[in-house]
Amino acid sequence: QVQLVESGGGLVQAGGSLRLSCAASGRTLSRYDMAMGWFRQPPGKERLFVAAIDWSGGDTYYEDSVKGRFTISRDNAKNTMYLQMNGLKPEDTAVYYCAARTDSRIAAGRYDYDYWGQGTQVTVSS
Repeated sequence: QVQLVESGGGLVQAGGSLRLSCAASGRTLSRYDMAMGWFRQPPGKERLFVAAIDWSGGDTYYEDSVKGRFTISRDNAKNTMYLQMNGLKPEDTAVYYCAARTDSRIAAGRYDYDYWGQGTQVTVSS
């Protein structure tokens, strides 16, 4: 099993920045090279893909609306993934979830991921 814990959410004004972290732990970490991703779920809507990163950190992929504003990264020595969010907009308001999959390659599908965190709320005021 893998446990994922997000942190760093909060309330920010439009144009501001936040940095989300996702700390991973568990015995399964040592068995697989795991790609990871961020998803978000706005109020009353389905969970949507935001960004993904492969095991090495050398390959990343973003949803179009966050390109140029969000940056995904990871530090495997710390078992932690990050999402730097700049230029935040009210439409970025959502619960943000980190996810991990038992495959080293990136993926953008919700059902491609095996493990999920509990989520962290990001609220952007106008």
